Amino acid sequence: MNIIIIEDEKPAARLLQRKVEKLGLQVNQMLHSVEESIHWFNNNSHPDLIFLDIQLSDGLSFEIFEHFGKAQCDIKSAVIFTTAYDEYALRAFKLNSIDYLLKPIDEDDLAIAITKFKNQFQKSLVSGLDFEAIKKMLVNPVDREYKKRFTIKMGQQLKMITIDEVECFYSENKGTYLHTFDGRDYLLDTTLEQLESELDPKNFYRISRKFIIPMKGIKEIQMHSNSRLKVILPTYKDDEVIVAREKVSDFKSWLG
Repeated sequence: MNIIIIEDEKPAARLLQRKVEKLGLQVNQMLHSVEESIHWFNNNSHPDLIFLDIQLSDGLSFEIFEHFGKAQCDIKSAVIFTTAYDEYALRAFKLNSIDYLLKPIDEDDLAIAITKFKNQFQKSLVSGLDFEAIKKMLVNPVDREYKKRFTIKMGQQLKMITIDEVECFYSENKGTYLHTFDGRDYLLDTTLEQLESELDPKNFYRISRKFIIPMKGIKEIQMHSNSRLKVILPTYKDDEVIVAREKVSDFKSWLG
């Protein structure tokens, strides 16, 4: 079984390699750019499985497949995407047996993805992927409606809270809460994972397992220990609002 990793950052590639090999598979090659990958594919047989990062240092990895498509020698490898793109933009990857892993890659999710690949490999069911369609979806995501309001039950009454009133969302004691700019907290019948796919990613960002914050709710950002960032919100004071270390770089990009 021939397996390669195409990943922009070498440390991330090595970390993924260790995780994959810990699960009993051997990684045969690691590539880090579009140019390097095209050269490698020109001189080697196509692998059975590619762990594919979408954004490489010299372009989108889809350019690799476009290059060989024009040469009438499509790459037929199975693909597991490894990407920092939000889940809402990746739902369509479940079509045609495509799988994906969101960074930072969870080992349990990786194990599930590899099991799925093994099942396909044993049945020789490697589907052709429409990389052009996936590229268009990522570069120009389909317009969609995001959450504009929340209906919250309070005793025998229902209260409407608009998205503009939200200072942050947070989880606590297995519950998910909405905190408003006027300092009030409301229990929601949902999870932060579900909220991620319902909120406009231009305006909301999940900074950690505990918090999702809006751009307009950021009052101040301070340096914190272990290369993390601390966000000061206008009224929420129950806990420190910390950007997880692995999300700091992406958070800064989100801020623009």
